[in-house]
Amino acid sequence: MLEPELQSIVEQLCSDGCLQVNVYIQEIEAKDLPEVMLVLSEQQQNRVLAELKSIMAVYDQCEV
Repeated sequence: MLEPELQSIVEQLCSDGCLQVNVYIQEIEAKDLPEVMLVLSEQQQNRVLAELKSIMAVYDQCEV
């Protein structure tokens, strides 16, 4: 479970929709961080990235 600050960032990023979250994942991996993540440590950035990937893995397995 993420700390409330990180959970809030994940929720904010996810509110932009699945397609945009996939873009965020690519950007974060390239160290081109969304503005909301600029204040985070590298460890926190990695935790947010892992959470976004985990969330998207669920969607990738579903037929929508």
